[in-house]
Amino acid sequence: MPMLQSLAARDELNEVVKNCVVKSCELLDAGVQLHPDGFIKEHDAGTIRASYEGHSAAELEESDEVFRCAGRIVSSRSFGKVVFFHLMDRSGRIQCYASHELMGEESFKAFRKFDVGDIVGVVGKLFRTKTDELTIACSAVLLLTKSFRALPEKHKGLTNVELRYRQRYVDLIVTARVREIFRKRSRIIREFRNFLEDHGFAEVETPMLQPIAGGATARPFTTHHNALDMQLYMRVAPELYLKRLLVGGFEKVFEINRSFRNEGISVRHNPEFTMCEFYWAYATFHDLMSLTERLVAHVAREVNGSTSVTYQGKAIDLGGSWRRLAFYEALETLGGHKPEFYQDRVKVEEYIRGRGEKVLKNEKMGKLQSKLFDLDVEPQLIQPTFIYHYPMDISPLSRRNKDNPELTDRFELFVAGRELANAFSELNDPIDQRLRFEDQVREKEAGDDEAHVMDEDYLRALEYGMPPAAGEGVGIDRLVMLLTDSPSIREVIFFPLLKPEA
Repeated sequence: MPMLQSLAARDELNEVVKNCVVKSCELLDAGVQLHPDGFIKEHDAGTIRASYEGHSAAELEESDEVFRCAGRIVSSRSFGKVVFFHLMDRSGRIQCYASHELMGEESFKAFRKFDVGDIVGVVGKLFRTKTDELTIACSAVLLLTKSFRALPEKHKGLTNVELRYRQRYVDLIVTARVREIFRKRSRIIREFRNFLEDHGFAEVETPMLQPIAGGATARPFTTHHNALDMQLYMRVAPELYLKRLLVGGFEKVFEINRSFRNEGISVRHNPEFTMCEFYWAYATFHDLMSLTERLVAHVAREVNGSTSVTYQGKAIDLGGSWRRLAFYEALETLGGHKPEFYQDRVKVEEYIRGRGEKVLKNEKMGKLQSKLFDLDVEPQLIQPTFIYHYPMDISPLSRRNKDNPELTDRFELFVAGRELANAFSELNDPIDQRLRFEDQVREKEAGDDEAHVMDEDYLRALEYGMPPAAGEGVGIDRLVMLLTDSPSIREVIFFPLLKPEA
């Protein structure tokens, strides 16, 4: 009791919160526990509605079945000696009816001190109101958890976007669409996993703490292991460890897990994100194109019921065979840049700077052309499109193309104007890989924080022999954005990274 009174006295709490605290003190005086346990929940609100929605009032009246539900009070209407309220649990919501007559004077009096936001257990039978709404007539309403803060108004919800992300727990309570996004996210990951397992891939786990950050051109987060007195990195990608498993004889592997990149935050970037990477021995990047088409279509059908989706007002067809364009072909046909322009370093550097992008000293031509692609081609790739044969100097882990060694057998998948997947036929020549690592080391020394470092253990693994293979990484968060029509990656991550509260 003294703790509650102290809480009620805090100046920063508003009157609604203080009123909740006062009610809590009164409940304690009446012998009602604020946080009891032991209530056995036997039924879900959604299951009750699905099972009994077709029952008439007469059929319900004849039934003796008693239901035990638990959830949060999300609305309440009082009519003197009767109260109608809605109870919400994981499956949905159901109307409940509490009355002086059914509950008894003392119990009903205590119930009247409950607030919207409280978590309760209800016991009762079903009936239909005069408006024909399926309702639980409560013989008991038991307080399970007292809420000390008021929920946002029913019709307004949380309107401050940053507050929605910062207080996701409240956002989930009051916004049905948000709950559906995250339920759908779970289904997307499940179907992704089901598809790969059905195609013979084994799920594995590889280190998130790594002595060398490799597998992607990205700046890592660093940390320190005290017992070993060594610097470690949060992984930027699981790639090099998954390919070590190919060396060890695992011919089809995948991992769905977190990766971490110390980069900017935007509508499509969060420093902590979810990827699925999968590797397939004795396959090529062409095989992965076909597999990816079937994979994404499968997930869309299972989760959305169709391969046709609408993303931010644009109709997108994820079924069938997707468009395929070579990197330089796309620069010409979609970017509007002729070879004499995109092969001229001075002109390209000047153009990129003019578009507000940075150019590093001695930046390779392939990197400059990639920036050109990002500016003028990527936004146009609304329908699913494979862009393939990337320049070798921006693909340090990819197999060279046999007909043109300046290109690699690599593709990226673009949908809705953003990259969704990156894949390639894997480089398994340890000599070529060492030379490329050495080139990356020189780039890092020249100021490129995202360049690879030398990984001697990975090279040693390749020297034992890695079978020819193809591998791919898919951004799960971006796929969820696509299939839930969410404009920002923050909408599909429970707790996106935010600045500390002021």
